[in-house]
Formats: sequence, C-alpha cells, structure tokens
Amino acid sequence: MSMFQIFHISGSAVSAQSQRLNTVASNLANVDTVAGPDGTAYKARQVVFQTALMGARDGGPADGAGAGVKVVDVVEDQTPGRKVFDPKHPKADEQGYVTYSNVNSVEEMVNMISASRSYQNNIEVMNTAKSLLQKTLQLGQ
Repeated sequence: MSMFQIFHISGSAVSAQSQRLNTVASNLANVDTVAGPDGTAYKARQVVFQTALMGARDGGPADGAGAGVKVVDVVEDQTPGRKVFDPKHPKADEQGYVTYSNVNSVEEMVNMISASRSYQNNIEVMNTAKSLLQKTLQLGQ
C-alpha cells in the first residue's frame, strides 16, 4: 500500500463520520419534537456503513489495495415514539397522550462522541502520514 493510499482511506472515513455527525445533530435537534398533523413523530436516523475497496484498478483488486468506508444508507428507527399523558397539550390525541420522537438523547450523545473520536483519529492518521512524507522528502536534501 502506498503512503498516498492512506489519504484516500482516512479521507473516506472522515467523510463517513462527518455524515454520521450530521445525522446525530439532526436527531438531537428533534429529541423533544411532537407528532405533526399526520400523527407521526420524528424518527431517529442511523447511518449505515459499508467497506469500500480503495485503489482497485479495472474493476478488480489491485496490489496493495486498502479498505475504506462509505455510507450506503440512512435508515429510520422504527420503534414507536414515547407517549406522555398531557391532555392540555395542543397536540394531544383523543386519549390525552402526546407522541414525542423516538430519539434517545443519551444514545445520541454516545454516538456523537464515538463519531467525533473516529473523525479526530482519522485526521491524526492523515497528519502523521503527511509528516512522514515530509521527513522522507527532507532525507534527500
């Protein structure tokens, strides 16, 4: 694997984790939203990753090819939203329950920390590779 391939692999991970962070931000922004006029509340979304072969040539695997990551889908969590009894709420149903989103703020915070650390680690990998390439160039001086 060439040193330059590291940038492609880490770059794919940074891009994927960036999308994951954006999804988590959307989920956290909708923690306390209630069901709209159609009766459905916001549903938490999760990013689905898949391994992506990096450095393949002519449709086949290349010598020294590495595996990166790509986002293949963003799926909605189908668990029902939490219901709170509040008959005075303007969005309450006939039984007096208000349906909130199914977003779990604790899980989303853990997801955010994990995505943030993965993002930071991949940036550090790219910075280390850059530093090694610069030192290699300096050997010839």
